[in-house]
Amino acid sequence: MNYQWYPGHMTKAKRMMQENISLIDLVIELVDARAPLSSRNPDIDELGKQKSRLILLNKSDLADPKKNLCWMNYFKEKGFYVLEVNAKTGQGLKAIQSMVREACKEKIERDRKRGIKNRPVRAIVVGIPNVGKSTFINSFAGKACTKTGNKPGVTKGKQWIRLNKELELLDTPGILWPKFESEEVGKKLAMIGSMNDEILQMTELADALVTYLLSYYRSELLRRYQIEEEGQIFTAQEVMAIVCEKRKCYKRGQEPDYEKAAALIIDDFRSGRIGQITLEEPG
Repeated sequence: MNYQWYPGHMTKAKRMMQENISLIDLVIELVDARAPLSSRNPDIDELGKQKSRLILLNKSDLADPKKNLCWMNYFKEKGFYVLEVNAKTGQGLKAIQSMVREACKEKIERDRKRGIKNRPVRAIVVGIPNVGKSTFINSFAGKACTKTGNKPGVTKGKQWIRLNKELELLDTPGILWPKFESEEVGKKLAMIGSMNDEILQMTELADALVTYLLSYYRSELLRRYQIEEEGQIFTAQEVMAIVCEKRKCYKRGQEPDYEKAAALIIDDFRSGRIGQITLEEPG
């Protein structure tokens, strides 16, 4: 299956970001902790190459804690500021303000020397679809945020949000990139829910996911579906058949409904019910 999805509005969103980057001091990039590399849009590196950079490993509660640490070290070694967060619960968000100050200390010092006081850091929030940008902004801003439309670049599809006297955020739509460098990248993005499910073959996707889990998170997978090991080596297809039986996924006439089982498995993975799982690790 060819995993590609690039609706027309993403081209417009990318152009908007390019037009506004000159207003920005800091790029805050959200990535999905379950696939930190695959969920990074490579266009962002080009867009923000002259800017301070902060990467937020979001949905860290759904990912393997040991792998989270590996990815934190990986990004730090690449020169990024990085934090592990859970935008839904607010975990890790309190540390962002001080890290923004650290990442932008040169800019803040330049302003001070020029006699410019209380000019907020302007940060653009970027990331692929469904990585949690809106949840992050809502959690981080709370009730104190106000839209600030009295400055350049405020058009439909984005908004300036003043968090406090120190920080303003430019919210942007989630964008992918026109062509993934490998089918594996597209497959992982499909697994974590960053592509439109309607264009995917879910049984094929679930088969690939179960194959991965059997290799790297076998005990979590078997425990979730109450599959007795008994020394047996399962294939993905055999696991799918057992899930059909255990979860009563049948069509008429007791025929196994693999599509229903596939949707169930993918939903269980995305919601963390199978366990804390990471789909890739630093090479």
